[in-house]
Amino acid sequence: MSRLIAIRTCTLLLAILQAVPLFSAQSSPTHALLEKVILDTDIGDDIDDAFAVALALHSPELQILGITTTFGDTETRAKLLDRFLAEVGRPEIPVAAGAPSPPKSTLTQRRYAESGHFAKPSHPDAVAFLLQQIHRYPGQITLIAIGPLMNVGAAIDKDPATFRKLKRVIIMGGSIKRGYGDLGFGPPMPPQPEWNILNDIPSAQKLFAAGVPLFVMPLDATQLKLDEVKRAFLFSQGTPLTDALTLLYHQWGQETPTLFDPMTIAFLVNPSLCPVQPMHIRIDDKGFTRPEPGPPNAPIAPNAQVCLDSNPDSFFRFYLNRVAAP
Repeated sequence: MSRLIAIRTCTLLLAILQAVPLFSAQSSPTHALLEKVILDTDIGDDIDDAFAVALALHSPELQILGITTTFGDTETRAKLLDRFLAEVGRPEIPVAAGAPSPPKSTLTQRRYAESGHFAKPSHPDAVAFLLQQIHRYPGQITLIAIGPLMNVGAAIDKDPATFRKLKRVIIMGGSIKRGYGDLGFGPPMPPQPEWNILNDIPSAQKLFAAGVPLFVMPLDATQLKLDEVKRAFLFSQGTPLTDALTLLYHQWGQETPTLFDPMTIAFLVNPSLCPVQPMHIRIDDKGFTRPEPGPPNAPIAPNAQVCLDSNPDSFFRFYLNRVAAP
């Protein structure tokens, strides 16, 4: 009798396991297994920030704790995110606004931000939000900074000890060996002060001296052109996400986007897309990001892991498959 009961029990358990898989490709990993991230962005000027946010939203490995806005009209940038997140079905993601600063660029996607019906009446302070989340999840948060570093510098000034409890910081910024327009073929372009570093040099200097694990995606590896064929494929998908990107792209008003910022997300999810090497980077008073190896007998300790090259084909296979997915 006991043997019969054991056989029936095993048969029942097998049936349950076959009917309800423990984990499938369609199920979501638990929050304990996800990479906790906060994005800091100047979305609304160039279009690559929107493409970066889109990739983050379609990366199931990430738990987006919030998105903060930086540089210029930060409140309008926050309203843009309110609408974008609502239209793609993610209105629960908090949006916080950094301190505004005098505008130095055109907010090309302002109409999108101001035409929606999803804007919140106000947004929490970005620096306070960032430090609060680090307190809540010490050693667990990756900060992805894809705009000028005003919020980063302010957080370091306000509470450097808490800032150092970040798991890591990934930035799009800098120009090590290649400047704007150097795509790896044709005449080489020398390093230049890159936009995100140039617009708040003191904050960038503070970040590189903060002692937090820092990963840098400079111009050398991020001048990735979304050409006409790739745009046509992406914009024809008809999903809420690709429709929102299509509208923002047309408001941007130019032809071929350079997807600088999405490489930060791609690197976090798949580091092989942008292999890094340790370097010591000094940011000078003109905004140049200068590598300093030091003398042979006394090398300088690295303060960043830097990606100096990437494969555009590999990146776009990864990016388009993700963002085009339903």
